[in-house]
Amino acid sequence: MTAKNITAEEKILTAAKRVFENKGMAGARMQEIADEAKINKSLLHYYYRSKQKLFEAVFKTAFNKLAPQINTVLNSDLSICYKIKNFSDNYTTFMIRHPYLPNFILQELNRNPDFVKELISSKTFPSMKNFQNQIRDAVKENKIRPIKAEQLFINILALNIFPFVAAPLIKGFINTTDIEYIKVLEERKAGVANFIIQSIKIN
Repeated sequence: MTAKNITAEEKILTAAKRVFENKGMAGARMQEIADEAKINKSLLHYYYRSKQKLFEAVFKTAFNKLAPQINTVLNSDLSICYKIKNFSDNYTTFMIRHPYLPNFILQELNRNPDFVKELISSKTFPSMKNFQNQIRDAVKENKIRPIKAEQLFINILALNIFPFVAAPLIKGFINTTDIEYIKVLEERKAGVANFIIQSIKIN
């Protein structure tokens, strides 16, 4: 692939990311993405034959930036508390930059299971093995309350993901603007981590 082709494809992915963030999967149009990338629609279809394929490419590009961070948190030799804080901080920061990802993941889980299977089987998908061993050992050594690694990780994911998935509803409940809501999410980084840590901490 030539440098010109690489540049064109990068322009498409950058433009698509902006349009998907503003319009979502359903509201985005291929012509709008082509206009944003300043290319003709034929060239856009040359690289991506459908909006779905383009969305998946944007998703993979973004997810592949996040996956190594999660993998480092789960499989490093750092303490459990530090991992929880680090995950909450990294995940929230990343999702503020890519707010369309949580809803897309939920859509794909129900609508396109083959794509989800492909994502899970990729080499970049994070492994929980070290985290599972660490939690099991910490429970045996009476360092934390009895809990399975899977349950703890679900708690971590749920508390971090829900504010993005249900953002419109939550903003309505707390009567806040988009800009103010980002501040709320930033404040949750430490708050969520401390809440989870206190739930497993042995006093």
